[in-house]
Amino acid sequence: MSASQEASPHAPAQGGLRIAAIVPCHNEEVTIGKVVADLKAAVPGMTVYVYDNNSTDRTAEVALAAGAVLRRETFKGKGNVVRRAFADIDADVYVTIDGDDTYEAADLPAMIQLLLEGPYDHVLGVRQDTGETSSYRPGHEFGNRMFNRLTGWLFKSEVTDMLSGYRVFSRRFVKSFPAISKQFEIETELTVHMMALRLPCAEHPVGFRDRPPGSESKLSTFKDGFRILGLLAQLLRHERPTAFYGALTLLFALLSLALGLPVVVEFFQTGLVPRLPTAILAAALMGLAFLMGGVGLILDGLRRARRESARLHYLNLEPPVPTPAAQVPVPGVTTRPAAGGHGIG
Repeated sequence: MSASQEASPHAPAQGGLRIAAIVPCHNEEVTIGKVVADLKAAVPGMTVYVYDNNSTDRTAEVALAAGAVLRRETFKGKGNVVRRAFADIDADVYVTIDGDDTYEAADLPAMIQLLLEGPYDHVLGVRQDTGETSSYRPGHEFGNRMFNRLTGWLFKSEVTDMLSGYRVFSRRFVKSFPAISKQFEIETELTVHMMALRLPCAEHPVGFRDRPPGSESKLSTFKDGFRILGLLAQLLRHERPTAFYGALTLLFALLSLALGLPVVVEFFQTGLVPRLPTAILAAALMGLAFLMGGVGLILDGLRRARRESARLHYLNLEPPVPTPAAQVPVPGVTTRPAAGGHGIG
């Protein structure tokens, strides 16, 4: 292992605060050197961790040469990298940013300053195009807006750019985050965790640009989109079981009534039940409706207990308390709080 890998990973940055930047990478040799250099220039003293996720090019060598602390995660997927990094790294402030050089590192001091001044537990970098044409791939901008609105509707909160990979976290956010996702849906899980625990959060505009020539995107519009929809369904089932199972209860009850009412009417008119299979099916569907309703009520009680436990664990962790020297001076920065701090109803 090289000397760069053995460099002190917990050296204090601004005013004694330990700031760690986590950069997941898979085949990013074209961009990772610039990303590491830009991050270290933006926040001197910050430790930059590059997690090599099964790269087949020179990503690791370039990252080491740029001064990053190199870590490796063999389980493929950004979610696996974030879970490993959040478990392994001990810091006061955490930064996540992609290694593709699409985000503006110069915006990071303002995001950290906003986190400390809030104080907030999560600052989301809201992407703003820096070029004349949109930096979003075809379909991604529409999909992002759709997921923002869908998540806001499902979880009774608002978020402007839930798929952004540029974020700043407090230690108590990171150490209370379960990190279940495996791949690019990790951003959705981070957003819903913030909403579920009603954590104080803010948004900050950040520059966003196209990948440089020779750098290839790992995203798949439809595959990743369906994966995010699947995660949203799982999170809805876990975080709002009364709504999820209530919808199933209503569906089964309506089907039961639609099938069973004609049978009941015919019985009262003739005294006969000629469509016995339909009657049995209607009764079974109504039984399922009551079962789904009961499951929803039980899981809602378990959800409340789980959320109370997570909240108490979160409160046991200290927020970053900046000294005057810890403030990152950024003149003329304008920020706005996000509505994402509102919780799930």
